[in-house]
Amino acid sequence: MATVIVKGEFINNPSANNIGLAHFVHCVATGAAQSVIVKEAGGTTLGNIYLHAAGDSIIIEKGTTDTITLADGHASAVGSPRS
Repeated sequence: MATVIVKGEFINNPSANNIGLAHFVHCVATGAAQSVIVKEAGGTTLGNIYLHAAGDSIIIEKGTTDTITLADGHASAVGSPRS
């Protein structure tokens, strides 16, 4: 498990949310299998990743204005303890 610095409150079911202009975002699925979608501010999809089950999580690095969509989950800004 990674060590991170918490940088804000979690956001339930974010939809096209920049998560407080975060550079690193911890995403956790709270329902069944979920896709995490990352888009640039203009709406172009940069990529997506699949979380297979409730409780699966990942830390995503993104541009500060890029957005996260996670239909059934939580997302929160995090940082590295080395930064």
